[in-house]
Amino acid sequence: MDMHEDQQFLEALVKALVDNPDSVKINRTVDEMGVLLTLDVHADDMGKIIGRSGNTAKAIRTLLRVVGMKHDARVNLKINEPEGGRGMTRDMSEAMQDEGIVATETKSLDEAIDDLKI
Repeated sequence: MDMHEDQQFLEALVKALVDNPDSVKINRTVDEMGVLLTLDVHADDMGKIIGRSGNTAKAIRTLLRVVGMKHDARVNLKINEPEGGRGMTRDMSEAMQDEGIVATETKSLDEAIDDLKI
């Protein structure tokens, strides 16, 4: 299977952040809305991917948007809550709700880079 650049990028990024890289699974689907990458990670790694106040997940989404812009594609990320996990902390749960799990807004490249606050 030929992995697309956005999927390869997400896989490399997430595997670098987690303690259980073998548990990282990414499903890629394309429809009229664009590309949807669905991410599964080990339950113990959810906090690393979501980050405080959802900041890590937000940064990952922003980077994926920038990667997608190279190919005129809209790339969204859905993070699956792991089955049998210890459950998420309230902060993580609220952060995912704030994020809407799948980011729906379209931003310009400048806005996306501003989001990174670098």
